[in-house]
Amino acid sequence: MKTSLLFGIHMHQPVDNFEWVIELGIKTCYEPFFEVMSRYPEFKFSVHCSGWLMERIEQLRPSLYKKIVMLAKNGSIEFFSAGYYEPILSVIPSDDRVAQIGRLNDSIKERFSQAPQGSWLTERVWESALIPDLDCAGIKYTVMDDYHFQCAGFEKEVLDGYFMSEEGGVPMGLFPISQKLRYAIPFLNVESAIRAIKSYNRENDSAAIIFDDAEKFGMWPGTHEWVYEKGWLQKFVQTVLADESIETRHYGEYFKSHHPRGIAYLPNVSYYEMGEWSLKADDALALEALKEEMGLERYEREGVKFLKGGTWKNFFVKYPESNRLHKRTIELSRAFHAGEGDFELPLHKAQTNDSLWHGVFGGLYLPNLRDNAYTYLIECENIRYGKKKVLVSDTNELDGYPKYKSVTSKLISRFDATHGGQLVELDIRDKCFNYQNTLTRRKEAYHKRLFEAPREKSAPVEEGIDTIHHASASFDDSLRDAIIYDWYLKNSFIDHISDEHFNSESFRHCNFREYGDFANQPFESSMGKNHITFVRNGGLYNDTKANTKLTKNFSFGADTIDFTMTLESEATGRFAYVMEHNFHFSDYDMLRINGIPLEENGSIEHIQSFEMIDTVLKKKITFRMDKPFNAHYFQLQTLSQSEQGFDLSVQGLSIAFVFDFDTSLSVEGTLEIARV
Repeated sequence: MKTSLLFGIHMHQPVDNFEWVIELGIKTCYEPFFEVMSRYPEFKFSVHCSGWLMERIEQLRPSLYKKIVMLAKNGSIEFFSAGYYEPILSVIPSDDRVAQIGRLNDSIKERFSQAPQGSWLTERVWESALIPDLDCAGIKYTVMDDYHFQCAGFEKEVLDGYFMSEEGGVPMGLFPISQKLRYAIPFLNVESAIRAIKSYNRENDSAAIIFDDAEKFGMWPGTHEWVYEKGWLQKFVQTVLADESIETRHYGEYFKSHHPRGIAYLPNVSYYEMGEWSLKADDALALEALKEEMGLERYEREGVKFLKGGTWKNFFVKYPESNRLHKRTIELSRAFHAGEGDFELPLHKAQTNDSLWHGVFGGLYLPNLRDNAYTYLIECENIRYGKKKVLVSDTNELDGYPKYKSVTSKLISRFDATHGGQLVELDIRDKCFNYQNTLTRRKEAYHKRLFEAPREKSAPVEEGIDTIHHASASFDDSLRDAIIYDWYLKNSFIDHISDEHFNSESFRHCNFREYGDFANQPFESSMGKNHITFVRNGGLYNDTKANTKLTKNFSFGADTIDFTMTLESEATGRFAYVMEHNFHFSDYDMLRINGIPLEENGSIEHIQSFEMIDTVLKKKITFRMDKPFNAHYFQLQTLSQSEQGFDLSVQGLSIAFVFDFDTSLSVEGTLEIARV
């Protein structure tokens, strides 16, 4: 019995990722991989590489790029397409899907003289609505996990070839990627990996299908030594080529020469871990408990069909910061296709997926990736508006409340009526940087591990090395202290009503007394020619409710936001009105507060101005008030999980301006951003 090995790798780095990361990927993974493969041109395999990464490889390592070109010319490589800048196709508009795939198709044809008919699905996120757009872009087949098929009721044993599906009568071939092979290659020893390939022998010329991250071949922890220094890849290729019962083939070759195994209609799904990551923390923990209760054997036999997490788009529900970015790109796509400016290139770059989600590999918690997305978003806006001054509203975020956007010659600022009439975006147009690009501290399922007793270390893997999913992450006990959760979103112009006990520590730990209902509740709003007004008839709660009205007015200059906050309450007693702001910077070591280098936290008493100097972008951000106040601040840190373990990241600078008041208070002020 002969088995066809359909072997593919997927190469991607986030758009504008740190150059040292790209260099590391080239050195530890891409260069040695293609060096080995260039010695065996008779080994047929498939490659998907995002357009941006291929550009960087050509620029940084011409010798590596030439090896890839030569392998394609010799017939070793079949190139797969996808979106040029690696978007999740299902979350960008139809026209942009076709354009992004078309851009990569054109690049592959120009560089490698191939017209790709296969497409990689970014993060293997599948929705059948993609089929017409894939077909429109010339795609005839795509790849996804066998898990996708199991979710639709297919048994693993029949997933040894491709299936056909359709949407509205438009056909598409679907190849199921083997989980068995994903966990064997390159992690098990060569003999075990070969046995896994040859287990696909139900019929003559059954397909053993593997299409996986190239980064597993050198960038994942422990893999460079295993794959190259210990010779795993070379031995694997030699063994495959020497085995007469295995034949390497391109996907396109197999697709043309074999009948499909049948038809398949698959649900909206990605790989299992992605569905788990997209759930809210408590739901993810509950899913994990159900899976453990069922037991691994029963889960793999029966539960995989029924027990699953959320869909990828749940990330927009779980993380408002992700939803905000996504809906801004949707807004810009509409504007581009409506002819409001020629900004297709930065729009496509802004659609890259990495900053929109979080898991072991997701980048939402990485500030630099969110910065990169906003860079291109602002670049689009600069082209769109030019020198125009506008004030507009929209309901793009689909929560029923308007968002307001002010565009001046220097700034773009956006306010959200849903969340307290707060500032949610503050872009400096000349630097394409968003000072409101912060992230709220929230519960994640993996935080539970920091409070559990250490697990017994598993026995060494005798046949190979651990995958990331099976490896045990290490952490310092001090990281537990960094786990603090916010009960409101970390925007700016957040309104708290507290008391004399409010201080730097209670602010940082988010455990201060809150009497008001303004920090995370919607406001009524209206817009004039150059001003926005937010009003909430809320309350102060101290045994009973005391009716309290807060009115917030904002108006806009070229580089200023003028504001007035007016509080009127029926409450008796002394309170503290706290105006909270959260600002994001590219380098906190280069930040100065009222002339002093930034510390981890601090307080300044009885001032009427608060100044932040960003020495990287050469900007001075100044708040001036008509009344004295006390200021407290701390560096906002999140604890997240990554390939390397646990990461502590500074997401912003949280600032509280505290004013005493009893029954009423009016504060007038200005936020100014000037060049240093």
